Amino acid sequence: METKNSAARPAFPEELKYQSGFGNDFSSEAIDGALPLGQNSPLVCPYGLYAEQISGTSFTSPRKLNQRSWLYRVKPSVTHEPFRPRVPKHGKLVSEFNESNSSATPTQLRWKPAEVPESPTDFVDGLYTVENTLDYDLVNALLSSPAVIHIADLCSFRDSSACLTVGFRFVVDLPDGPSRGYVAEIFGTHFQLPDLGPIGANGLAASRDFLVPVAWFEHISRPGYTIVQKFGGELFTAKQDFSPFNVVAWHGNYVPYKYDLSKFCPYNTVLMDHGDPSINTVLTAPTDRPGVALLDFVIFPPRWLVAEHTFRPPYYHRNCMSEFMGLIYGGYEAKADGFLPGGASLHSCMTPHGPDTKTYEATIALGNEAGPRRISNTMAFMFESCLMPRVCPWALESPYMDHDYYQCWIGLKSHFACEIVSEDGQDVENEHAEKK
Repeated sequence: METKNSAARPAFPEELKYQSGFGNDFSSEAIDGALPLGQNSPLVCPYGLYAEQISGTSFTSPRKLNQRSWLYRVKPSVTHEPFRPRVPKHGKLVSEFNESNSSATPTQLRWKPAEVPESPTDFVDGLYTVENTLDYDLVNALLSSPAVIHIADLCSFRDSSACLTVGFRFVVDLPDGPSRGYVAEIFGTHFQLPDLGPIGANGLAASRDFLVPVAWFEHISRPGYTIVQKFGGELFTAKQDFSPFNVVAWHGNYVPYKYDLSKFCPYNTVLMDHGDPSINTVLTAPTDRPGVALLDFVIFPPRWLVAEHTFRPPYYHRNCMSEFMGLIYGGYEAKADGFLPGGASLHSCMTPHGPDTKTYEATIALGNEAGPRRISNTMAFMFESCLMPRVCPWALESPYMDHDYYQCWIGLKSHFACEIVSEDGQDVENEHAEKK
């Protein structure tokens, strides 16, 4: 992350260009001939550039998992003053969690959308941790809609969901004013596309729809340019006299990327029953246990519901995984009220959850004559993890906490009806009915 005064902002290109693919080896050069031929680190690089490698995995990771890129830049990123703790300290970014600064709870939690701060708030100060486990960190962030994310070590993103790989410096622009967003930070592994299994070779998120920025650079003095770095859960700053947007060429497979969620190709049941939400997985960060994710990124996009003789909304559920949900825009099919864009909910391991009372009653009232129905103008998502979350006190004590969330299920009444006839032909309520 980085910050600087607005007068010093680089003149980023109006029209951003990208390469497509997921997990590919890419190459890009802003000046023809800037990439060295035949080797990564020649004695003198073309145009007098510095060669700098950035590694996303250990050197000896298996080749199929190894991620690294070579950057050819005007000045290497090491040329900065010493890092110092950021002042003022950010009090709501946490990485070391224990009983003194977080709580575990089996209660269903829901938050209303946070109001936009009255005073100017940048991306860094707008971040606050909601919940955390040992291996992933869920952060709620203020972003723009659309946001423009400029990658100092490559180029720029606009719109869409973005994955920023560890170590890449970036700046967030807010061209349309303040907005809300969600950030999940994972440690120990990288996102990958889920296996498709019997779906076959096509469907869900297509590799070709993931976009990687092309090279762009500026060669200009930037005295006092401040880098903000998150390290060990804390923020540090360092100053340098040049723009970090100085990569003239690069090649490799360790890259940030973006994905337009509207391009997702959803699959759904076409006859009966409600499919498991895993069928909507965009990206997964796997563990060593097959089929068990450190973090799955799942979406609920516009789609058709056509199942017959079926309760079509998501079923009532208790899950060995923990589920954090957010709503980007529109409504969510399982919650008629209260779950709003910019809001969130958390259902931890084995915490029961499901459709609210209004959704259940409205669905049952339609009976078997509901007919095909298209869910439109919606984009909800879920971060699902096998790990147990601990929740920050400011999230539990937030004025945006929906303390009446549980009420959405309290109205669910018993529809149980069963007539049992005894051997003598008398009606009884059940087998324990008192004999007259």
